Amino acid sequence: MSTGYAPPFSRNDPSPLAKWFWTVDRGLLGAALALMGLGVALSFASSPAAILADQSITDPFHYAWRMMAFTGAGLVVMLTASLMSPRGVRRIAVLALVCAILVMMALPFVGNEVKGAARWINFGPFSLQPSEFAKPGLIVFAAWMFAESQKGQGVPGVSIAFLAYAVTVALLLIQPDIGQTLLITTTFMAVFFMAGVPFKWMAVLMSLAVGGVVSIYVLFGHVRDRVAKFIAPGAEDTHQIDRASEAIRAGGLVGRGVGEGVMKRHVPDLHTDFIYSVGAEEFGLVLSLILIGLYAYIVLKGLRTAMRLTDPFEQTAAAGLFILVGLQAAINVAVNLNLIPTKGMTLPFLSYGGSSMLAMSLTIGFALALTRRRPGAYEPGQTLERRGIL
Repeated sequence: MSTGYAPPFSRNDPSPLAKWFWTVDRGLLGAALALMGLGVALSFASSPAAILADQSITDPFHYAWRMMAFTGAGLVVMLTASLMSPRGVRRIAVLALVCAILVMMALPFVGNEVKGAARWINFGPFSLQPSEFAKPGLIVFAAWMFAESQKGQGVPGVSIAFLAYAVTVALLLIQPDIGQTLLITTTFMAVFFMAGVPFKWMAVLMSLAVGGVVSIYVLFGHVRDRVAKFIAPGAEDTHQIDRASEAIRAGGLVGRGVGEGVMKRHVPDLHTDFIYSVGAEEFGLVLSLILIGLYAYIVLKGLRTAMRLTDPFEQTAAAGLFILVGLQAAINVAVNLNLIPTKGMTLPFLSYGGSSMLAMSLTIGFALALTRRRPGAYEPGQTLERRGIL
């Protein structure tokens, strides 16, 4: 019985696009595209209120038009990256990591300081946050080094991976960017664990991580302030999170309606770090659950697919990339719901920002490339139908 659906490519078509179409995980691709579409929709909902903070902007949809351009560029990046071979993923990831490190080294001298942190470098009307690109680059590079160290050919992969991690974290702390530091550390630990490195190394890393968290709390005053606001909200200024919480509660089950949000006008950074609260007010709990469901699908389906790969590098790198996306989304949503202390962390594909959009698109593109159905890539008998791609 015909379903009425005609695939754009024949299974016998030898072209690269046809091979990509029949080998890429279209479920994961569809979820990423859905998030991109929702990000554009929410940018139109948040832009009119966001421009109130900048009197030099007159177009109420200024941020929405830019978000559309960022999303279009991100779509190109994601699809291009998903066409790569695992070797191509390694090469581009290393290039991204090296370039990001070099730019971060220059930030103390040429970076644009915002709210006491020099995390961006300006290029005319646009700004670049190199740490966003360091994340997928480091995860892929670390997975590669861990895999090489297990081949027993004398490659000090673990030491090299730790060196790259230490350099990246040191540069992040100089900015300072504590949130990205904790995100990278947690994901690096996950990759370290999945690579099958001896437990004693894992214990050492966990001990260093605990010591690092304590040191960050002692050395960085703004971290202590945010923890204090979270523990004792009545004794501190919690305007930002209070307004976001009010917007989320005002949404109820189905929201106020498109463009009808009222509380969002009082939420600082509503189009970036607190875009979730905008969606919750205008579209309610329904959209909130859809968003969380899409992220959960990407992470769980991605991990399930990655764990069936036969190559250690591809398996660990893909799993690490999916974990990176899931952790970042979880942190942003948890901040919006006042479950953890506030932290400037974008919501993947939804928050306004070119660096975030391009870096997340590269991350998912890498993951899609590594999980494509290639000869010998999966365990014997793992057909496309059994893996749920078709």
